[in-house]
Amino acid sequence: MEYVYAALLLHKQKKEINEANIANVVKASGAEVNEAQVKALVAALADVNIEEAIKAAPVAVAAPAAPSGGAAEGKKEAELPSAKTEEQAMEGLSALFG
Repeated sequence: MEYVYAALLLHKQKKEINEANIANVVKASGAEVNEAQVKALVAALADVNIEEAIKAAPVAVAAPAAPSGGAAEGKKEAELPSAKTEEQAMEGLSALFG
């Protein structure tokens, strides 16, 4: 997971996402670098538009706490994301990994 975070950090800073840069970010975090994983991630991200993948990723939104007492009566409960939305989110995340 640290490799994906490194790629996202590089993208955010508008730096090139390549093996050397990802390895440097991972090393700077104190983690050991697995060169095979770095190469696999760079290859997987070669044809991915990271900006589009980020836009397609789900954003967790906390539901507001229900007021105490009877004030919550008559109000609909917050709807949970549908299975279709979750499937779409997983498709967006899978785009990061090829």
